[in-house]
Amino acid sequence: MTRAAIALSRRVGAEAGEELGTGILEQLGGASPDVVIVFASPDQDHRALLEAITAACRPGALVGCSSAGEFTSDGAGVGMTCAAALSAPGMRFTASLGRGLREDRAAAAEQLVAGFRGLQTPGFRYHSALVLTDVLAGFADDLVDRLGLLTGGVYRFFGGGAGDDARFEHTVVFCGTEVVSNAAVALEILSDKPVGVGVRHGWIPGGERMRVTAAEGMRLGSLNAIRAAEVFDTHAATTGQRFDHQEPVPFFLYNILGVESAEGYRLRVPLAVEEDGSISCAADVPNGAAACIMTTSAASAAEAAAEATRAALGQMEGHEPAVALVFDCVATRLRLGQEFGSELAAIQRELGDVPMAGSTPMARSRRRRASSADSTTARR
Repeated sequence: MTRAAIALSRRVGAEAGEELGTGILEQLGGASPDVVIVFASPDQDHRALLEAITAACRPGALVGCSSAGEFTSDGAGVGMTCAAALSAPGMRFTASLGRGLREDRAAAAEQLVAGFRGLQTPGFRYHSALVLTDVLAGFADDLVDRLGLLTGGVYRFFGGGAGDDARFEHTVVFCGTEVVSNAAVALEILSDKPVGVGVRHGWIPGGERMRVTAAEGMRLGSLNAIRAAEVFDTHAATTGQRFDHQEPVPFFLYNILGVESAEGYRLRVPLAVEEDGSISCAADVPNGAAACIMTTSAASAAEAAAEATRAALGQMEGHEPAVALVFDCVATRLRLGQEFGSELAAIQRELGDVPMAGSTPMARSRRRRASSADSTTARR
């Protein structure tokens, strides 16, 4: 039988790790978990934290990332650490690390897949992987696409990107006790019961549909042949908002870019205005794509959260979930402020008594997703 535990700590470093690890052991009746997934404030002593968790509960695998707000069913805030753990005899978990994400995504993807066992191990019906990336390294979409190609479409990928409390300076992922930037970590999940994935983000177009007429990597040059900064200037004036080119993040977190795709709008968080009027984003912007400046509200975010959770639960084939992993976007959290609690409440209403743990990492391009695996649910 799958058993789950969630834990939240407001302590720092080794003290936080010991509290989390001890709490996990108590909830699992003294049994070491097969996996622990950790989301930690960027101000944590991450190495000391991970070493203490490992010493306290001896997990079979440990993965995670820095975040921009942490929460469980029991509380939410910033500057904390939360963890979700599973003891699941019918599942197999393997952690792998891909380095050098910024310089060579093909090599990083190959490093991740090299750790997967499912391609050589028959007997499991479902193949899934939680992928967490250092989004400041960029090109998370390309990484996931490469993972799909390398695994022949057998795996279902879900996850998010590391955060740093919206500073956009330094983000890290965890693999075991390693703390690494410019990297991605993957947790392979092999199971005989389904992994459900629900994906929504709740952001809607807040302006006209435009064409990306110049973009290179994570730098957006122009929309409709108008310099990107000027487009945002016009949007700010039209909507009565203040847009300071020297301190643009407060504006950008309320006005992010949505890039049209077959799946809906993929979100791009702008970070900085460059001297030439281009805008640097937290993920790559495809040249020639259709795009809009996006907005959201407490009501639309809460409904998207509920829809994502229902979608994940609907894929469980009648199995009862034991825990939910939730991935949200720092832009959504900051945009909603105190009303962010309504989004978490919407998820919990759909889950009922199922506990959840998660974080608001930096926005990635995928829509918010929720997934559930053998008695496990997760959402972004």
